[in-house]
Amino acid sequence: MLGLTILFVIGLAVLFYILARARALRVCNGNVSLLHSRPTYHGLYSLLWVLIVGLVLLLVLSLGWGAYLDQYFLAKIRAALPDAGALQHNLVYADAKAIAAGKISSSSDALREDIAHRYATAEWFRVAVTVVVTLLGAIVAGGVTLRKVTPEWRARNRSETIIRLLLWASASVAVLTTIGIVLSLVFETFSFFNNIGWRIDKFLLGTRWSPLSGVQDGVLDPDKVGAIPLFAGTLMITGIAMLVAVPIGLFAAIYLSDFAGPKVRAWGKPMLEILAGIPTVVYGFFAAITVAPFIRRTGEALGFDVASESALAAGVVMGIMIIPFISSLSDDVINAVPQSLRDGSYGLGATKAETIRQVVLPAALPGIVSAVLLGVSRAVGETMIVVMAAGQGANLTANPLESVTTVTVQIVMLITGDTEASTAAGPAFTLGFTLFLITLMLNIFALRFVNKYREMYD
Repeated sequence: MLGLTILFVIGLAVLFYILARARALRVCNGNVSLLHSRPTYHGLYSLLWVLIVGLVLLLVLSLGWGAYLDQYFLAKIRAALPDAGALQHNLVYADAKAIAAGKISSSSDALREDIAHRYATAEWFRVAVTVVVTLLGAIVAGGVTLRKVTPEWRARNRSETIIRLLLWASASVAVLTTIGIVLSLVFETFSFFNNIGWRIDKFLLGTRWSPLSGVQDGVLDPDKVGAIPLFAGTLMITGIAMLVAVPIGLFAAIYLSDFAGPKVRAWGKPMLEILAGIPTVVYGFFAAITVAPFIRRTGEALGFDVASESALAAGVVMGIMIIPFISSLSDDVINAVPQSLRDGSYGLGATKAETIRQVVLPAALPGIVSAVLLGVSRAVGETMIVVMAAGQGANLTANPLESVTTVTVQIVMLITGDTEASTAAGPAFTLGFTLFLITLMLNIFALRFVNKYREMYD
């Protein structure tokens, strides 16, 4: 019903666009020069108001009324089951809604049946009122805008103002989302450190990570929250990945931009970029089934003790996954270097290799650094490959042939485990906040580096 209502609102908006445009032509008797704004702007003004009023009413009634019904029926359930916990209350309510929607058969529980019957009635009434009010509001908005259509009406100015406000609101969503994420991380991080008695040194310098073992009354043991093994594993796997991705990606970009012919470039670059479209779970299977056994057999043949899940296997496959990011961006940056620089270098007697090494790469260095940092961010945030190829145990080691884990893997394990959410959220959000600070510092460093070495070419 919600989707159908949105379609009706859009249809009304288009209808009032046509009506407002036709009315603008009628009031000027076809002489458009008598109008302050062209008929299209009159139609646009009407269309925008119908859409805004209709969609806002639909959103407010759907979310606000739905939240009110949830609180109302949960209060009824809590009154009927005063000795049950919040989990049981939510379970009863979820079952009642499923019965009302016909997703499950009727229950023998009288409370569930009663709540389901009352919820179905209330939900039907809510949907009906929401649809009627939304459509009536859209029609009223369209009628008001139609009455404003006169030769003197500044429809263009008003329409452009509305569009600017909509663009500003859209841009604000990203800022507000970022602020919300940071605040949620900060609050949960403060709660976590308060839980362990503000022993920040234990978290930053400790070498044992097992936060959920031995939890008593929701209080964590400060000696079991050392995050050094996680960040060491993240750094090791990311380093291996970049050792694979940066040379191959950069050399591939240089070849495609300056050495490959048009036919080779026409099929070579798309084939390389196909790697970016492969799901990470496929890379994880490839690492666990093909690469990890190969590394283990090769290491054993050379006399090394290689774990079945190793940082080397995860890092190599992760590097393969990152190659198209670095290659594509570096190729674009290298191609953006003016041809006049290459011609000047050739005119001085330099070879193509010398021109690339001494002219093209220095000119493209800021863009290449940005591409590398994008690859680093991609590697730091990867989870599936590490889970399937590197393991999940927090192991502090400098040997890439052993099993390690990363920060993102531990965050997933904490959030998706069967431990109480309030206990597991603290360590997970604190790891996320620390990782956020690290990546922020990397980005600041990269920005300063790029600004320092950026050069402008005519």
